[in-house]
Amino acid sequence: MAKLETKISGIDFKNPVTVASGTFGYGTEFSDFFDVYLLGGIFVKGTTLYAQEGNPYPRMAETPSGMLNAVGLQNKGVDYFVNNIYPTIKDIDTNMIVNVGGTTIESYVKCAETVATLDKIPAIELNISCPNVKHGGMEFGVTTKGAASVVGAVRQVYNKPLIVKLSPNVTNIADIAKAVEDAGADAISMINTIMGMAIDINSRKPILSTVTGGLSGSCIKPVALRMVWQTYKVVKVPIIGLGGISSWQDAIEFFLAGATAIQIGTYNFIDPTISLKVINGINSYLDENGFSDIQDLTGALDRI
Repeated sequence: MAKLETKISGIDFKNPVTVASGTFGYGTEFSDFFDVYLLGGIFVKGTTLYAQEGNPYPRMAETPSGMLNAVGLQNKGVDYFVNNIYPTIKDIDTNMIVNVGGTTIESYVKCAETVATLDKIPAIELNISCPNVKHGGMEFGVTTKGAASVVGAVRQVYNKPLIVKLSPNVTNIADIAKAVEDAGADAISMINTIMGMAIDINSRKPILSTVTGGLSGSCIKPVALRMVWQTYKVVKVPIIGLGGISSWQDAIEFFLAGATAIQIGTYNFIDPTISLKVINGINSYLDENGFSDIQDLTGALDRI
């Protein structure tokens, strides 16, 4: 069998398959389907400094080959996470990584400082790309100055690996990626959802309460793949690719484009065991094609 172990910013992953924040809860919700410790990592539900109710309903809509969501980072705040969630997930034998959101630079910093005190959380994923909150989130992630400012501020207080999640709703993704790398990011995860909307032709009103929301699912894979490939050419830090992955074949494409690891998101709602199928499929592909190490695939597209 090929070697699936992967290292990202000093963190050892038993394999490069992880699950995306907002699609897998805190991991425990999927334990009835399979042993979640078999995953390389779990990016848990987004956490903010204070509790957030999220957006009004309706906040989800099905679209061809995908879905729109406008949940709005609903969560009970970082103190609740520390006292109530962390004790239930800290002993899961995989990398439990917290997705940190914010409305101001100060709120990002304070939330990251709190998460940094948790021994069993090896890294955070800094969410500067959520399109479904009124303040913060994507506001920081769509300009090089904004992205660098929040990453730089968090970097000063957070001494563990810092993964930054990028927005696709920009003119040049490579510029944003380079800016966060220069500001101190240890790795990049990309992409978050693409801005979209849906209309009810009978009521002649938007389906989502917020009018627009984040598009995810298979339909965005070509965009995500292109952005990973563009970013791989300009940064030296590892890239965790996500966006529309629904099979092991999709995952292989992301590795070839430049990803060191991948996240599976929306497809978890369709098949809760998809991540295990992807792990097995990757392993078979490596064996059948003469690769002894998953890392040999990263960026291989440019070595042909």
